[in-house]
Amino acid sequence: MPSRKSWLFTVAVAAAAVLVYATMWIGYAQNWIWLDDVDTELLQTFHNIGATRPGWVAFWHAYCTVFGPNGFRLVALVLVVVALVRRNTATAVFLVVSIGLMGLVTESAKHIAGRPRPAMALVYGSSTSFPSGHALGVMVGALALLTVLWPSLSLSWRRVLAVLGGVLIVSVGAARVVLNVHHPSDVLAGWALGYLYYLLCVRLAPPHGITPAAGTRAAPDTGT
Repeated sequence: MPSRKSWLFTVAVAAAAVLVYATMWIGYAQNWIWLDDVDTELLQTFHNIGATRPGWVAFWHAYCTVFGPNGFRLVALVLVVVALVRRNTATAVFLVVSIGLMGLVTESAKHIAGRPRPAMALVYGSSTSFPSGHALGVMVGALALLTVLWPSLSLSWRRVLAVLGGVLIVSVGAARVVLNVHHPSDVLAGWALGYLYYLLCVRLAPPHGITPAAGTRAAPDTGT
């Protein structure tokens, strides 16, 4: 059972995520000047950089392809197979619901908002713009994989992978703005909705880790 402090923290962060998503969506729909100014200025800045540097654009495009949602889906597929072999159905279901179905959440949210892509996109982006599917996907993917692997990791590996997950979440989201395929507000909305969907998945289909087989006890965490 989580402590009261951790539960209150989760609720507070979830409330903040709801506020961020609602603000970005309403701000776009109502054409808030300050939000449009921020979106436009950052897009223009990175467009000026990328328009004359094809290597820069190619690097970030490849980065988003490798570390984007499909990369997390591939890793999740491997872990689903491992979980099923170990008869750990709960973890397999969690990975399928969270990472496997996150695309449906993205496309549903995009369809509802219907925001066009930025006019100065440096690479092709399918579907609509709000929220960012990459931002949402990497948020869900990183948190879901960390949740599944966490019980079997030593303290040092937990720190390493937590930092790596944070770097991927931020860098992939930022790269979508660098490539001008998303407004900054799309990325913020994607992070927010991704976090909320992850919390829903943990609540509805809680995993049991990946290492112990069903019906067996995990080795104690030594913290080394």
